[in-house]
Amino acid sequence: MANILFADADQVVEVLGVKLFGVNAENGKRLLLTLAFVLVFLLIGRVLPALADWLLRGRRNARLDFWTHQAVRLIITLFLIVGVVSIWFDDATRLASAVALVTAGLSFSLQKVITAVAGYFVILRGKTFKVGDRISMGGVRGDVIAIGFIKTTIMEMGQPPTYSDTTSTAWVRSRQYTGRIVTVSNDKVFTEPVYNYSGDFPYIWEEMSLPIAYTADRQRAEQVLLEAAQRHTAPVGELTEESRQEMERRYFVKLGDLQPRVYYRLTDNWLELTLRFITEERGVRDLKDAMSRDILRAFDEAGIGIASATFEIVGLPPLRLQRQRA
Repeated sequence: MANILFADADQVVEVLGVKLFGVNAENGKRLLLTLAFVLVFLLIGRVLPALADWLLRGRRNARLDFWTHQAVRLIITLFLIVGVVSIWFDDATRLASAVALVTAGLSFSLQKVITAVAGYFVILRGKTFKVGDRISMGGVRGDVIAIGFIKTTIMEMGQPPTYSDTTSTAWVRSRQYTGRIVTVSNDKVFTEPVYNYSGDFPYIWEEMSLPIAYTADRQRAEQVLLEAAQRHTAPVGELTEESRQEMERRYFVKLGDLQPRVYYRLTDNWLELTLRFITEERGVRDLKDAMSRDILRAFDEAGIGIASATFEIVGLPPLRLQRQRA
């Protein structure tokens, strides 16, 4: 029966008379200690978030939960790396050599992963976005539901009909959830623009365009559009002033008048009225649906029709019939 022996003064493991290079009693002890160390910190990583949630009960919100969990992850990861390095490298010279070799290998084979981890810190430190923000990143639009070291998880939403990206596979033609959860690598922050709908200024401008005939009462049509916008966006108008002042103070940008406004555009067939108004980044479809119903009802009462490219025959020239006599 073959035995496993420790040979020589270095306690090298010998199996079937073959000495296993790099496998000795000391390395075995370090491996067991490393496994125990990792298991302990994985357990701590499970317990600490639950303990933090229990301590912060009653004061919990999305922002506090996010930063608490991120802080726990970073601390656990830091202590885990320091502990494992301390177990395996008790000599500074060996450590420097190992770090140089590992760094050279990782920089070549894990470029995307390293860039994604760097993107994670850019997202947090640069305040690019946070959990709960509505963003567009890597060709995906939706709400951020998780931010990890390598990837960001997004609850996808659909694309408006006017969105020109033909590569999108979203079938919902509005900014509402599709039901798909999409993961996007954090390295996208270095190569593509990230659109944040709810960052420093949690409001967006929306537009509705309606064509009417040149013979229609355009003053009344404009009044109907403005009344509908003011009626449905009045609560938002009361909240945007403070946000606008903070935006202008921080970024030295002038946002202009935030009140609803109607713009005219002349075309060959009709007069196009475009209603521009400001609203919150969520609930836009419900808002525009309610406004559309009110506008159509008011147009019907005022006798204003929506122009179209169809043709209407309004009259024919008179016809004369003559009967020939035999």
